Amino acid sequence: MGAQYVYLASAALFILSIKWMGQVRSSRRGNWAGSLAMILAVAGTLFSGHFTIQSYGWIVGAVAIGAVVGIPMAVLMPMTAVPQRTALSHAFGGLAAGLVGTAEYLQNAPHIPKFVMGALSAEMLLGYLTFTGSLLAFGKLQEIIPTRPIIYPGRNAVTLGTLVLAIATAVYLTINPGQPVALYVLMAAALGFGVLLVMPIGGADMPTVIAILNSYAGLSAAAMGFVLNNKLLIIAGALDGSSGLILSILMCKAMNRSFANVLFGGVGQVLTKGPSAAGPAKEVKAYTVEDAVTMLEDARLVIVVPGYGMAVAQAQHAVKELAAALESRGTDVKFAIHPVAGRMPGHMNVLLAEADVSYDNLLELEHVNPLFPEADMAIVLGANDVVNPAARTKADSPLFGMPILDVDKARTVMVIKRSMNPGFAGIDNDLFYLENTMMVFGDAKKVMTEIVADFKRINA
Repeated sequence: MGAQYVYLASAALFILSIKWMGQVRSSRRGNWAGSLAMILAVAGTLFSGHFTIQSYGWIVGAVAIGAVVGIPMAVLMPMTAVPQRTALSHAFGGLAAGLVGTAEYLQNAPHIPKFVMGALSAEMLLGYLTFTGSLLAFGKLQEIIPTRPIIYPGRNAVTLGTLVLAIATAVYLTINPGQPVALYVLMAAALGFGVLLVMPIGGADMPTVIAILNSYAGLSAAAMGFVLNNKLLIIAGALDGSSGLILSILMCKAMNRSFANVLFGGVGQVLTKGPSAAGPAKEVKAYTVEDAVTMLEDARLVIVVPGYGMAVAQAQHAVKELAAALESRGTDVKFAIHPVAGRMPGHMNVLLAEADVSYDNLLELEHVNPLFPEADMAIVLGANDVVNPAARTKADSPLFGMPILDVDKARTVMVIKRSMNPGFAGIDNDLFYLENTMMVFGDAKKVMTEIVADFKRINA
């Protein structure tokens, strides 16, 4: 009975964790609440007496292996790799769910009630596809495999056919649980579907894919809860599944995209070259660090727009230093956060929080866009698709209709980039060719550090 109270406390902490992580100010508290909830859940399960534990040796060994893998992931992986770490965590969670379902089947078949067998089938289907799908997402985010969509004729038919095979086998296994061959067909189809699902999706859509896979992992855990008769697993899995689904919906809305377009659209496969929308006669205007400092001298409102380029260069501390230098002279500095900037939701918030940027200065799209016409300068640090005016002006663009940060409406736009390469969507950025845009080429951290040094020298 005591375990039920532990489960109740754990469930409450899981719910509070989700609530607190929804706000920047309370996100740390949410992380601690979620961690404590998981510790209570494991302890409550081990000491509940609900399961007969033959030997603690296997459990201790599994915990040790998990610690050996998990601690380096948490401590050594840089903040820029948070999306990759998230994808790997989903992969391990999906694999765990799939293996538990497989073990339950092999241990109890064919004497498995149809309801339990249905839950087992759903658990294995979702768990295994989450495993391979998350591994593919990790590979694309880490650029181990191409980030562009891998497209081939009839890909949607092959993908949907594999999913239909997996579902049909799951239904057959539910009706006839004494057919182990069907189990292996289900496993193979689910594993294959995870690969086929993610391979044709471009890097621009990986944040949404991660959220969707998070939802699948949660639903798999909820199904496992029904199989093991564990109420806490059902609650935690349902929370994970629903929150992942809601996040996916919000991200699709932020990109003005549908689930079908994200999963089957193959956005990002075409790289257009040259200043297409700005007109062939227009050229990029490259400026120096000294030019940038001169423009900042008289600025009253500066809006910084961080993107994945800032994350890669680890430039957030230099950005914070520049903001502090500007504010010391009375300049108002704000940070514009797009919902899908970086490679996962909240990526920019995490990096800027690491540099101790005030939460009050982090403004979301709907709050910061009205400020751009008043801004003397917008500094774009490695952001690309989320500031591309083609989303407003070009009906044939893959970005058309996507809500963007209206940086082009600022008096001056300073874009800091290594090169003219396009963003994840694989299309040219019209912003780079506008009359009020100044391009400063170079590593974001190096450029920002030089700007800070020159700015401080001039104002010493």
